[in-house]
Amino acid sequence: MEQQRLFSNQRLIRLIIPLVIEQGLTILVGMCDGVMVSSVGEAAISGVSLVDMINAVVLILFAALATGGAVVTSQFLGARQMEKAKKSAGQLVLMAGVLGSVSAVLCIVFANGLMKLFFGSIDQAVMDAGLIYLRITALSFPFIALYNAGAAMFRSTGNSKVSMQVSLLMNLINVLGNAFCIFVLKMGVAGVAIPTLVSRAVAAAVILAMAAQKKHELHLQRQWLTHIDRDMMGSILRIGIPSACENSIFQLGRLVVVSMIALFGTTQTSANAVANTLDGVGIIVGQAMGLAMVTVVGQSVGAGDLKQTSYYIKKLMLWTYVLMGISNGLLFLFVDQMVGLYSSLTPETVVLARTLVQIHSGFAILLWPVSFVLPNALRAANDVKFTMWVGVGSMILFRVVVSWFLCVQFQMGAIGVWIAMILDWVCRISFFLPRIFSGKWQTKYTAG
Repeated sequence: MEQQRLFSNQRLIRLIIPLVIEQGLTILVGMCDGVMVSSVGEAAISGVSLVDMINAVVLILFAALATGGAVVTSQFLGARQMEKAKKSAGQLVLMAGVLGSVSAVLCIVFANGLMKLFFGSIDQAVMDAGLIYLRITALSFPFIALYNAGAAMFRSTGNSKVSMQVSLLMNLINVLGNAFCIFVLKMGVAGVAIPTLVSRAVAAAVILAMAAQKKHELHLQRQWLTHIDRDMMGSILRIGIPSACENSIFQLGRLVVVSMIALFGTTQTSANAVANTLDGVGIIVGQAMGLAMVTVVGQSVGAGDLKQTSYYIKKLMLWTYVLMGISNGLLFLFVDQMVGLYSSLTPETVVLARTLVQIHSGFAILLWPVSFVLPNALRAANDVKFTMWVGVGSMILFRVVVSWFLCVQFQMGAIGVWIAMILDWVCRISFFLPRIFSGKWQTKYTAG
């Protein structure tokens, strides 16, 4: 029976392990950045963390576009329509290049306005550090958008090893560059931003060069990089736009929440920044499984096999729960050692960061997989509008409104925001689980 399936256990493992490594590299490099920049001072780490919230809004657009491309390409691969798969890949890269360039120009031109809009109440030292970091990292947007597009191409075929290898190169350049620019050249915040720009440029060039090699069954063709196919772009955007709306509004909501936390001073802002980074360690596996879900469910949908689609959703969710239980359990137990990696934090900041990490890791074991991995199965089956409305509605209600009450009105600060986050997860689950069990997503499946 196993031989008749699109993905054997061995093939699933070959898909998932590189994805876990790649996601882990991203999180761990972010931690290294934070640890190194913390040596510059709390103003620097606060400025970088705040700008990373703005950058996340932009990067989520690139990720959503890549998701749309991966779903469409995976479905064509599952249906054995190779020429359409190549066309969709080329159109994805073309759109990524345009979107990345436009985003870079807008963020550079309006850098000062963006910082004042979201974080107008922060100290001037934090503002100055943030502006330097934002203007330099914005230059890297076209490159990270192109890298995401190239990575999505390879993942859609089940070949996540290529994107892992390029990610390893990108993050190695980033970490070594950070160490050299911060500790040797004493460049401060700019010493974190410039290596980010260089590493992303190299990664984009390498992965696109590999994607153009004809030895790969799915490879880039020149005509689809320069010629616009409105129907194909429409297919990608029908998946990508709802995901972009959902995730961008989600990140904007996080920006609003961080601006609330900033009202309580640098200690709360710094603890929130450290906790966000460490929480990312606990969801490495979950993020990787979400990407795997897109590829596996997308190909099953393309093949027109509903039974296999349901089978893989259940299987990947089970694996997610086991692996996230292990990772978050370890994070909960060793939180003191993890927070201790950050130098120059005040004792108050350390205590608050530890509490926030324990709240996240404790609840993530049970709630995070259904809240964020399961929706990727729905998206891969073309049920994107449902996930968008649930995600946007829950975020506005809990991450913004309830956060405001708990954080500001009840003076709970960052802890109030974390409580509202857990309530958001519960809300998402109350919609996504019934959707799967009802089978309504299958109507989107057949329409795709």
